[in-house]
Amino acid sequence: MRGQWRELLQLLLRDGLIVAAVLGLWTWQAADPPAGTTRVALAVATALATTLVGYLAHEWGHLLGALAARSRFELPRSPFESPFLFKFDRAGNSRPQFFAMTLGGFAASILTVAVLLLALPRDLLASWIALALVAVGVVATLVIEVPEFWRVWRGGPLPDGAAFVSRHAGESRHPAS
Repeated sequence: MRGQWRELLQLLLRDGLIVAAVLGLWTWQAADPPAGTTRVALAVATALATTLVGYLAHEWGHLLGALAARSRFELPRSPFESPFLFKFDRAGNSRPQFFAMTLGGFAASILTVAVLLLALPRDLLASWIALALVAVGVVATLVIEVPEFWRVWRGGPLPDGAAFVSRHAGESRHPAS
């Protein structure tokens, strides 16, 4: 884990700044939004940014699940290198570690939806757009990730998509320790 701290802190800083910017947009929405077309553009921008935060929460959930299971993974060298927070090492991890990593993302998505349902003001256009977009993201997760989870659960091999890397033990850039 020692080698990962710098990259992890960079990702945390990047995502903290994104969350702060989104909270600023929501504050502007609630306080004194502009009128007309600018108001609609601000609502759409706020909703899109909120959806990005939902995606990031999902990715952090995967990462926290991987960390909890002491999984091997690879972080990007730069916070802007990949849309994924990390790549899960297929060769260096067990099936239970895969399940922990995957379930972390699912749990984070559920928590994000609950927080948004409780926190977003019902009288703002941005809230309705954000909830619709986050719902689309959750459906995409169900369509993309649940079948892979189920296939592995039933005995299939670990997936090998873009969010995965396959290194042999000892080759991993950053083994968890």
